[in-house]
Amino acid sequence: MSTRLSAPIDVGATPERVWEVLTDLAAYPAWNPFIVWAEGAVGPGRRLTSTMQPVLLRWRGRLGLPGLTDAEHTFALQPRAGGTRLVQSEVFRGVLVPFVAASLDRNTLPAFVAMNEALERRAEDPARAVAHTGAVADGGTGTSAA
Repeated sequence: MSTRLSAPIDVGATPERVWEVLTDLAAYPAWNPFIVWAEGAVGPGRRLTSTMQPVLLRWRGRLGLPGLTDAEHTFALQPRAGGTRLVQSEVFRGVLVPFVAASLDRNTLPAFVAMNEALERRAEDPARAVAHTGAVADGGTGTSAA
């Protein structure tokens, strides 16, 4: 069985700016209410380690043993007139998915939405992000799936 979560948002900033914010892992504690800490190299085949709220996981694509709850998390950026469509999604597969699916909808999907909204604030107006979080930092650039 598998479960897919998806949280789209239209951001009033270029894909390059959205990617800059998204890939600046060191700045996550300053603005990101979902992934509150992350390290690693962003790119195909690279490994990221992260701490997520409200659920704490190591983002390696699985929870526990392979086949229990495996996940593929993606960020898709599409240019739009005046901005970017960001779709953050995750596909969960494994024998435990039927038992955690309700929790994913109830807890994880709202965390995606909160992260998207915080990214929108930061990408559109870094000064507004400072007022909301009390801190601000700068970032890197690209397009990929995490």
